[in-house]
Amino acid sequence: MKSLVVRLDSFGDVLLAGPAVRAVAARSSHVTLLCGPRGADAARLLPGVDEVLVWEAPWEGFDPPPVSPADIDGLVGRLRAGAYDTALVLTSFHQSPLPTALLLRLAGVGRIGADSVDHPGRLLDVRHRRLEGRHEAEAALDTAAAMGFLPPPGDDGRLRVLPPPDTGSLTGYGPYVVLHPGASAPARAWSPHRCAEAVALLADAGHRVVVTGGSEETGLTRRVSGDLAVDLGGRTSPRTLAGVLRMADVVISANTGPAHLAAAVGTPVVSLFAPVVPAGRWAPYGVPVILLGDQSAPCAGTRALTCPVPGHPCLDEVTGQDVVRAVHKLIQERQS
Repeated sequence: MKSLVVRLDSFGDVLLAGPAVRAVAARSSHVTLLCGPRGADAARLLPGVDEVLVWEAPWEGFDPPPVSPADIDGLVGRLRAGAYDTALVLTSFHQSPLPTALLLRLAGVGRIGADSVDHPGRLLDVRHRRLEGRHEAEAALDTAAAMGFLPPPGDDGRLRVLPPPDTGSLTGYGPYVVLHPGASAPARAWSPHRCAEAVALLADAGHRVVVTGGSEETGLTRRVSGDLAVDLGGRTSPRTLAGVLRMADVVISANTGPAHLAAAVGTPVVSLFAPVVPAGRWAPYGVPVILLGDQSAPCAGTRALTCPVPGHPCLDEVTGQDVVRAVHKLIQERQS
């Protein structure tokens, strides 16, 4: 059976779909993952994926493209050529799968399933309704199960990626803690001065610190690292970042893709979590986590990209010392 899994949004969202992808792969001869540009790198890290199709949907992302009939016709043609027997459409709790389902129906996909609050008419063959407050990874697995795709025996349902490379040449050898200061939206980021404070305090406590970031974040990582940390800003691909995170004692990160990548390689996370989306649905999954940040702040549930509250109190009231204490607690738990 040829199966299609669709997850059109970001890097972290695609990682959270991983357990559901493995469930589909266990009962399929071939699995294609259709994702957006921001999720493509994560899709290529997932076990069970045979092929990745990349398409930028006009209903996804911070700056979606205009609706183009030619572009949509092109996608429908590619999907029709794939001759998929079944498709699992995965979305977040606040997104509708129905625009995607319409395109899949036009492409002749035989059986389509998704989690949908909205009445699907003839667009879905299997309409799942998620449990209230379910974590995104679990909700995806539940939707796959409703389609008949159960996890294979021995699969614990945690996040997972393909084995990453050795990254000792980047980090240096010996224990270290990773701090990832960036975030996909400003409302989710811990301020640079707080990040720099945490680096200094961790160094004072005897930790080697590695600071990570993308190619567009090199100014931020340089500022946060100072002379005290290894600055890997702009120096890692997604695969090498997975290797860096895998060997860390603890990863410190906001609610952004690398936090989920840390979970996928089994590393505990100090999660600086702004409550603009619910932590119960989006916190790092399946690993020890200490959640920092005021989850009852006025911004809670707003899905804001820029903090609507002066001073960003939900995160900036968290101090460097709070992070050091959390790091020590996770390390002690890991060693016990």
